[in-house]
Amino acid sequence: MNTDVHDFTDDYQTPEGRAGVFSSLFPNVSFYLRMALTVRHAAALSKKNCYDSQQWVRSSLRIVHALERAGGSVITENTKAFKAAQGPCVFIGNHMSTLETFILPCIIQPHKDVTFVVKQSLVEYPFFKHVLLTRNPITVTRTAPREDLKAVLEGGEQRLAQGLSIIVFPQSTRSYTLDRTLFNSIGIKLAKRAGVPVVPVALDTRAWGIGRLCKDFGSIRPSIPARFRFGDPITVHGTGKNEHAQVCDFIEDALTRWRTQPEDTQKIIE
Repeated sequence: MNTDVHDFTDDYQTPEGRAGVFSSLFPNVSFYLRMALTVRHAAALSKKNCYDSQQWVRSSLRIVHALERAGGSVITENTKAFKAAQGPCVFIGNHMSTLETFILPCIIQPHKDVTFVVKQSLVEYPFFKHVLLTRNPITVTRTAPREDLKAVLEGGEQRLAQGLSIIVFPQSTRSYTLDRTLFNSIGIKLAKRAGVPVVPVALDTRAWGIGRLCKDFGSIRPSIPARFRFGDPITVHGTGKNEHAQVCDFIEDALTRWRTQPEDTQKIIE
């Protein structure tokens, strides 16, 4: 399997002919099998202290290829926006499924060292925890807002000072739409405190559905493209209220445009 880190160029789109016959007929079996093997391999390397940034990118690309093999597609737009930015950034995006946490590393990491703000529960998952802990993530509880804010601001500022960019999903839960009342300004506060720019990230990852019994593992829906659009870096001024609104506007605009495109008008919005 090709895991060249240069698979992603600006405005990447999955080429024709990536899908496999069997994999397309049984996308859930195909994708989850490949995903499980990828995570197991990554965990094994992590336990041996052999899982570096290059390996992380390769694992991420394997997830992209697993989705493409199952008949899915990945589209990235305006990656040049963050590539041109000097120094680390705070990436602020909507949170829709598990897929973005698997795919964003192979888009961003080849150009900027990056990590995530993640739920504490994720670093307690079997296999997943070994991989995540090598990435120096910031963990939050999602049940103690004051403690979470402190963890993100202090931990994020420390990592940004070391040149490590941060990916933040401010929504309290995964959603196929953007609810501004649930989209907090923690990423803006962090960027302001650390003196770094914000990069908006709009994404639509309904290709990996939200599970009924376990949110992390839903159905794979290859007919829905996985889309990632990056906005131009934003410098935070004053309270950051205007910049927060800019990020929300960017995400809402992207979601609206994507869901009125011909190939997506018939897709279910759950």
